[in-house]
Amino acid sequence: MDKDIKNSTAALDKMLSSDENYDIVRRDITVCGRRCAIYFIDGLTKDDTVQHVIDTLIQRQEKAIADMNALITMCRACVSYVEVSCVTEYERAADELLSGVSVMLCDGIDGGVCMDCRKYPCRNVQEPENDKVLRGSRVGFAETLNVNTALIRRYIRSPALMMEPHKVGTVSKTDVIICYMKGKAEEKYVRTLGDMIDGIKTDALVLSTQSLSECLIKKKWYNPFPKIKMTERPDCAAAHIIEGKVIVITDNSPAVMILPSTIFDFIQETDDFYLPPLVGTYLRFIRCTVFFLTLFLSPLWYLLISYPQWIPPWLDFIKVQEQAVMPIIFQLFVLEFAIDGLKLAALNTPSMLSGSFSIIGGLILGDFAVRVGWFVPDTIFYMAFVAIANFSQPSYELGYAFKFLRLLLLFLTALFGVYGFVSGFVIFVLLVVTNKTVGGKSYLYPLIPFNARALSTLIIRKRKK
Repeated sequence: MDKDIKNSTAALDKMLSSDENYDIVRRDITVCGRRCAIYFIDGLTKDDTVQHVIDTLIQRQEKAIADMNALITMCRACVSYVEVSCVTEYERAADELLSGVSVMLCDGIDGGVCMDCRKYPCRNVQEPENDKVLRGSRVGFAETLNVNTALIRRYIRSPALMMEPHKVGTVSKTDVIICYMKGKAEEKYVRTLGDMIDGIKTDALVLSTQSLSECLIKKKWYNPFPKIKMTERPDCAAAHIIEGKVIVITDNSPAVMILPSTIFDFIQETDDFYLPPLVGTYLRFIRCTVFFLTLFLSPLWYLLISYPQWIPPWLDFIKVQEQAVMPIIFQLFVLEFAIDGLKLAALNTPSMLSGSFSIIGGLILGDFAVRVGWFVPDTIFYMAFVAIANFSQPSYELGYAFKFLRLLLLFLTALFGVYGFVSGFVIFVLLVVTNKTVGGKSYLYPLIPFNARALSTLIIRKRKK
């Protein structure tokens, strides 16, 4: 930076296009006989704090400020309850300013002072819509990074809790925090994850957490199983941190990433731990059973009705008693797509009408399709069960992974019969076994490699000591 205040402000004004940006504010003041200029972003700073800082600096009647150290010392002495640091490069000053920090330039000093007076726009920390519990905390993450880190600190008051800062994006320069417990998280994995984040080459994390996850996961795009579990609950994030997991917090996102995430992590819900161990274990068993039925129920039913001689007498009720215009396999595929169509319609319907719209739409369309002979009641029943059971677990990504594999199973069964069903099942197993978490760990841990104690903890809800 230049010692001449005119040159410094001209260079910074040109870099920031201050004349064209209405929200970049510059205030010229005199401090201890020296001309100074304070820059801040309107809307990202606390107005009362900035006003207090300016009033305090103007009132200083000390001897002339000789150098940067004297300026920093004075600011730290007279500027209360804000962080103060120095900056010597225009690029660094612009980055700090655009992130909400106030920057002061002083005539005769080749540098600037950064004063943290930030106040980001933030919604209330209400309970997440997609991650609710019967009991427990009603607090959820917000889109502001400092709020999210503070919520985790409320649950874990330990000096071993680390918040490691990173920046991603040459344009957005999004703040990313790696949060973990020193001594519990694997240090090698934390370093590997940090190197992966620092090595990301992208302009901006436009979609925040989703953009970051896509940058971290570049291989095996054809594998539909999710590699990252998300949560919007600070209590859930804190529990995983204490267990040795790593949490990645991205600015502008109300969801945090839990790493590494295996397939067994998706079968757990926060509600399991707010209920007694026996109830939590029962609910976990029901959730897994019902959810895995969504993968095999409709393909297995189609296989059996394709070979009615295999159906034992006690299962005669699954046989199709009516005839329809479309073949059964076409009915199943059409209903798969129709369910997603109703989901999209409900998503774009005003919230006060979405529930009734989905129910009425499904009833009218289903009843009409049966009456005109397009579908048989059996296919609508099985697909209705699949649609409802798919919500037994909260992961949207895992639900669609099972949906794609269910469609593959149906397609192969329709083409090759029992051989197609078996080959589809083999593909399902291979996709799970060959999948890796972010960082290259096994997707089936603690089953592969086998850890009996950790596996029993995942299957059975045990009492916390």
